[in-house]
Amino acid sequence: MPLELFGTKACPYTADLRDDLEWRGKQYVEYDVETDEAALRRMLALTGGDRTVPVLAEDGEVMQVGWQGRGCIVKAP
Repeated sequence: MPLELFGTKACPYTADLRDDLEWRGKQYVEYDVETDEAALRRMLALTGGDRTVPVLAEDGEVMQVGWQGRGCIVKAP
């Protein structure tokens, strides 16, 4: 199963993590949690309600929240 990247287009840290994954040749599926409500609900379930992006998950387990100690907060819908 590929990695899952939950983020937003507006968050520069989502872009940084995406660039790193591509540089390392990792396969991933990206979800924009600002436009995909189902993805937002899944991300919140995985993180226990944490609205910080980016979130990197594998096999239903969170591997990383944020990028190098930084992240963006997704506003409530």
